[in-house]
Amino acid sequence: ELCGLRGGIGDRAPNQGATANLRHRGGLGMIAGLITVLLFGLLTIGMPVAFTLAFTGALGLYLVGGWQAVSGVLATAPLSSVESYELISVPLFILMAEFVIMSGVADRLFAAAATWVGRVPGGLAMATALAGAGFGAISGSSTASAATLSSTTLPAMLKQGYDPKLSGGVVAISGTLAMLIPPSIALILYGIIADVSIGALLIGGVIPGILVTLVIIGTVWVLVLIEPEAAPRGRAYTLGEKFTSLRVVGPMLFLFMAVTGVIYTGVATPTEASGLGAFGAFLIVLWERKFTRAAMAKALLHAAHASCMIIMIIVCAKVFGYFFTLTQSTQALVAWVSALDVSRWFILALIMLGYLILGCLMDQVAILILTVPIVLPVIKALGFDPVWFGVMVILMAEVGLVTPPVGLNVFVVARYARRPLAEIFGGVWPHVFSHLMLVVTLAAFPQIVLWLPSKMAG
Repeated sequence: ELCGLRGGIGDRAPNQGATANLRHRGGLGMIAGLITVLLFGLLTIGMPVAFTLAFTGALGLYLVGGWQAVSGVLATAPLSSVESYELISVPLFILMAEFVIMSGVADRLFAAAATWVGRVPGGLAMATALAGAGFGAISGSSTASAATLSSTTLPAMLKQGYDPKLSGGVVAISGTLAMLIPPSIALILYGIIADVSIGALLIGGVIPGILVTLVIIGTVWVLVLIEPEAAPRGRAYTLGEKFTSLRVVGPMLFLFMAVTGVIYTGVATPTEASGLGAFGAFLIVLWERKFTRAAMAKALLHAAHASCMIIMIIVCAKVFGYFFTLTQSTQALVAWVSALDVSRWFILALIMLGYLILGCLMDQVAILILTVPIVLPVIKALGFDPVWFGVMVILMAEVGLVTPPVGLNVFVVARYARRPLAEIFGGVWPHVFSHLMLVVTLAAFPQIVLWLPSKMAG
């Protein structure tokens, strides 16, 4: 009887332990769910992203591990978040963008493009896309690109009699090109978070960036074909005037080679290239004789503000990340997705849809920092390439930058151009649809993204 009793206890103990374990996991899952809902709730009411991440992460750590867990993470998170050597490239690329704006080269890019294609129906709108691509290739900041294009290209189009909706839409979407064409700050942040080669990511953005530019131009062509009066023809230029306008391309090519060229050839790492780019942009400022103490102070201040904002979000996201690690939410998500009896393409479509929805509501930097540590293990488990996925995420972020209710680039254009928000949102919808078609194409043919990185020098 005693042996039987002992055997009965022995049989029940593992089951009781498993039950307790399941209850523990269920409790952690409930806490993770409540904290995530609180996070999005605070973001919805307008609380700053960094403080929202810090508050909800600290609260979650307290609920899971008490004050000891909170104090331990807060003591180590700031240093561990910013000790990455690659992070140096973020403030340097931001500074490079400020120097490019200071030099005035960006303003003349549109004039040069308009000289070549301005006579074509919708030519000024197409020149805006080309100027956006050129500015993106020497800056990396979508907000700066949208602001610059708003103050130069939009007034020119409206003066020539372009439809305001068409003009505002092409300016807003062209500003997003800086997110994809290297040097892209968004791709650099993705590389740091995902622990993926930043060089491969930047080079991987080249061909998709060119394709996005062509898609914008193609969309404008179709819109003008449907409604010719929306975009009157511009004046014609002589061949001599066209070649004279190309003088502005020299500084742009110099800076592009100082950054993307040295990365592709293996001469420098992305971090070293960011230093070369910032120095090259400063040389252009001197060459254009635009250096003044006031302009220099303004550029440094803007670069410092943007860098501090991004780094603060990274530090606070680390606190939130520790909480998610303790609750084992990522592992649970990977296990759940792996058990689903559906196509991996269906899961990818759901993830892309999620990024589109988040892009309509949140800042792109916050989206990357919040989602990549959670989603990337799922993507790897499904067999997708992380470099390809990074470019796809940035493409979806581009769409989010012009989609309501947030649509940051649309707000920037409306502010600088003093045009109604509804007008510009109305003008971007055709570009949103054409962008989504390109996303489907790149999903079906991932080698479009991966071919150029595969040819990089070691």
